[in-house]
Amino acid sequence: MGRSRDISRDTCTRSLQSGELVLTVIHVQSVGVRRRIPLHLVERKKMVNGPSSSTETNHCSISSTTSSLREAGIAVRPKVWKPQVVQTLHPTSNRYMDDVGSLGALFPLTWPIPSPTTHKHLLQLSDLSREEDLQRNAGSFRHWWTAITSTKDAIVAQQKKANPASPYVDKTLGMLSTPEARLGLQKLVYLYESALACFPTSFKLWKAYLQMRCLYVLGKSTKPKRAGGRKKLAEMREALEDELETAETWDSGLDGVIGWEEWKALVATFERAITWLPTMPRLWLMYFTLFQHPQCPAQLSHTHARRTFDRALRTLPPSLHSRIWTIYLLWSEAKGGSTTARVYRRYLAIDPSITERYAAILLSPDNPQPRPLEAAKLLLGLARKAAKGKYVSPEGKSPYQLLGEWLDVVQQYSEDVGMDLKEASSDLPSSSRVKEGERGEQSSKQPLAQKGKMGPLMRMAAPPQPVEEKESYDEEVDPTSSRKMNVEKIVREDGLEVYKDQAGRLWAGLATYWSKRGEFDKAKETFESGISSVLTVRDFTQVFDAYTEFLESLNTALMSALESPEDEETAAEIEADLDVQMQAFEALIDRRPFLVNDVLLRRNPHDVQEWEKRIALWGDNDEKVAETYTRALETISPKKSSANFHRLYINFAKFYEEGGTTGQSEPDLASARKLLEKATKVNFRLVDELAEVWIEWAELEIRRDNYDEAIRVMQRAAYVPKDSKINYHDQSLPVQARLFKSLKLWSFYVDLEESIGTVETTKNVYDKILELRIANAQIIVNYATFLEDNQYFEESFKVYERGVELFNYPISFEIWNIYLSKFVKRYGGSKLERTRDLFEQALEKCPQKYCKPLFLMYAKLEEDFGLAKRAMAIYERAVGVVADQDKFEMFTIYIAKVTENYGLPATRPIFERALEVLPDKQTARMCLRFASMERKLGEIDRARAIYAHASQFCDPRLYPDFWKEWNQFEVETGSEDTFKEYLRIKRSVQSQYNTEASFLTAHALGGQKDAQATSAPAPGDAMAEAEKQATKGPSFVRATTTVSKPVETNGDHEMDEDAPNTGDGNDEEIRMSDDEE
Repeated sequence: MGRSRDISRDTCTRSLQSGELVLTVIHVQSVGVRRRIPLHLVERKKMVNGPSSSTETNHCSISSTTSSLREAGIAVRPKVWKPQVVQTLHPTSNRYMDDVGSLGALFPLTWPIPSPTTHKHLLQLSDLSREEDLQRNAGSFRHWWTAITSTKDAIVAQQKKANPASPYVDKTLGMLSTPEARLGLQKLVYLYESALACFPTSFKLWKAYLQMRCLYVLGKSTKPKRAGGRKKLAEMREALEDELETAETWDSGLDGVIGWEEWKALVATFERAITWLPTMPRLWLMYFTLFQHPQCPAQLSHTHARRTFDRALRTLPPSLHSRIWTIYLLWSEAKGGSTTARVYRRYLAIDPSITERYAAILLSPDNPQPRPLEAAKLLLGLARKAAKGKYVSPEGKSPYQLLGEWLDVVQQYSEDVGMDLKEASSDLPSSSRVKEGERGEQSSKQPLAQKGKMGPLMRMAAPPQPVEEKESYDEEVDPTSSRKMNVEKIVREDGLEVYKDQAGRLWAGLATYWSKRGEFDKAKETFESGISSVLTVRDFTQVFDAYTEFLESLNTALMSALESPEDEETAAEIEADLDVQMQAFEALIDRRPFLVNDVLLRRNPHDVQEWEKRIALWGDNDEKVAETYTRALETISPKKSSANFHRLYINFAKFYEEGGTTGQSEPDLASARKLLEKATKVNFRLVDELAEVWIEWAELEIRRDNYDEAIRVMQRAAYVPKDSKINYHDQSLPVQARLFKSLKLWSFYVDLEESIGTVETTKNVYDKILELRIANAQIIVNYATFLEDNQYFEESFKVYERGVELFNYPISFEIWNIYLSKFVKRYGGSKLERTRDLFEQALEKCPQKYCKPLFLMYAKLEEDFGLAKRAMAIYERAVGVVADQDKFEMFTIYIAKVTENYGLPATRPIFERALEVLPDKQTARMCLRFASMERKLGEIDRARAIYAHASQFCDPRLYPDFWKEWNQFEVETGSEDTFKEYLRIKRSVQSQYNTEASFLTAHALGGQKDAQATSAPAPGDAMAEAEKQATKGPSFVRATTTVSKPVETNGDHEMDEDAPNTGDGNDEEIRMSDDEE
């Protein structure tokens, strides 16, 4: 910048020769010109224009450059290079050589860098104008790029015209199989190198140059197109999958052995490029493409590749490391062995998200050196971290699934992963691993403030923060450690103690591990431990099935060994072992029901039903049955037990009473009574359970004909304490304190007294029930019936009266119903006033829906024993009190009774009142009866007026019977004017109900009738049917007029609803002729 001194530039090129990097330094000095001119351009100018006095070429001393590079930390071995003509095979020779030595003599093509002084065939006469233009405009990038592009096009056109090489040469040399391609490569290298001498920091030029070199050496590449764009911050797992999907493939390439020199030259070119542009990730990625090529020489694709990846990570910023690591990891997977392990370990130190992928690679069948121990430790570490919430599986696996994968590895590689039995038994818990509880205590005891040099550090203006806990070293999850794992300890601590609901899988896996190691006794012990500790039937099934499969495999192996024994003594030993194993297998099968029952009892030891099943499993073994009963009663807690805990005491007592399960032993009544006495002191969950124990004790005495003892037992049970105001539903009190209010106990007691006691004792028990106010309606009825059976009628009626005082409706209605029936049956009309008072009391508070039977019974009483006038008054009162749904029936009865007593004319006021009171639907029916009555009396005009009044409630579509009867009435008794009036009223009513809502309702009801019809309708217009289906029928009445058919006067007042409609129009249309209007 503003300096007037001459500009000198050192151009450094690296190349691989004999496996080492050799640095060749070319120093070019141009006096008075501020631009860099490469050495070969100077030589080219000499050849074209002759010697020039203003420009000279000399070689600088290497020592100063070498010392400066060494100071920068680059190991350099200088070598002076002198331009000379290299004697090589003419690149345009048409002589093809198929032997390896002859093909190898063609290379290197690009080292030393081709120039007109060393390769005389690079320039032709047609290239002189281009060279002069470049010499004049050496500082113009556009001129250089245009020259390169035109030369590249000319070379491509020339290669298309070239003769193809032999298949062997084409397969071995790839793109360089023809002389034209080799000469074209040299020309392009000459131009690119000349341009780079002027623009050494041009990324565009370097990228194009390297792509061209890779095309000739690696061959044409194919890269699949990806759908959508690449995620900017994708996880490494997704990045690896995407990279695998879009990995490059090559059709052919230069053989790594024959073209070794050319591969070295290409690597040297990449080294020069990253020397000039070290922070360009694209150049590094292009460089890495070499190491993924299948023809890449082994000298480059292993150690040199790994060091290149490491240099890229050291050179590029951390934000670009993910792009390098993606290719680095895939390259290491392809190499396998220790390379994969070392590279993945380095990456997992900063990103453990692909640990699962690494573990799968270590166990892959394609891996020549599987590492099951390292994979198992990695999976165990992930499972522990996931259980603590410090790791989330990218594949969505739970901590248990990760532990299950670890267990699968342990089972498959039992010898490589786990310790032997002796070492595992002697292995104590490592002191380096702190348990979670102890660790929590240590962290809670740690002070939050850290001490510094000047005293304790205090956090100001912020809440205290706990010190981040540092995990201690654990050799069990260290993948670099060669110490094997104590599988049993890990399964128990990390599996069974944490995942109790998956105990079956863990126990079965641990036992399978021991069986694969040949420790059969330990495997059996593990299976037995699992069966005796699991808590669910599913876990038991897993362990039991694995156990039976293990025993079957042992028996199969022994049978196979028995087929070809070594000698008789060995055969005898195998046969004895086989007998033992078969017996063990059969015993295990026989134990299965008991083992399942054990599982269910371990899960819930208070399950009464499971204890009863276990008792049933012992069958006729009285000793085991008694032992099981005793264990059950000792184990079950009354408050935690399931239903029917008291049945265990009762069944156990019956077991002693009946002399065992088979009944062959002597009955032990003393033990039965002692057991029931003990049961009465148990605080059951429900009072009824204790009541059933007392009842069973009384029944035991009854079965032994000890009736007095049974009465004494019930007297003890039903003892009423002084404080009888205890709440029966108070759960805080024991059941013994609430027993005296148990209706079940008193019901049995009163039944017992009725059976074997006296009337007085029975009455006392009933009275006690009523005093305690625990009686129900059935008790009242039973008590009254008992007194009635013993001729205590008045007392029985008093009981009914006490019952109706205790209960409200609807319960008291049933008592009143029975009471009044019994009273009327007993006294009839002898105590009529008293009976009337009872009916009035019953009706006083009776709801509407329950009073109808009482009114009918009351009216029947007056009809039978009283006055008809009072009966009619009761009916009159009833029609105004009963519920609406009962009024029509009540009016019907009332009218019938009035007709019977006073004749038809007396019913007119009743009909008129009914029309005022009844709902609309029932009014139409009542009008038909009213009109019929008037017709019988000859009052035709009154009947017609009643029909007209009822028509306003009758939609012709819903009540066709009404209109048919009126029509028949007009035909029989009317005139033309009255018939026209009938039709007018019908049209008026039709229009009144002709709304969409009412029509839809009618249409729905009509559809139900049509569905019941057996005859199919005649086919009509298709469009009309479609419209009807879409709109559920037309929403209007068609206004066309048709000639009605003659009216049939058959005198039948009932319409046939099932008669098919033969009209084509609306079924509900009113048809009348013009004459009728």
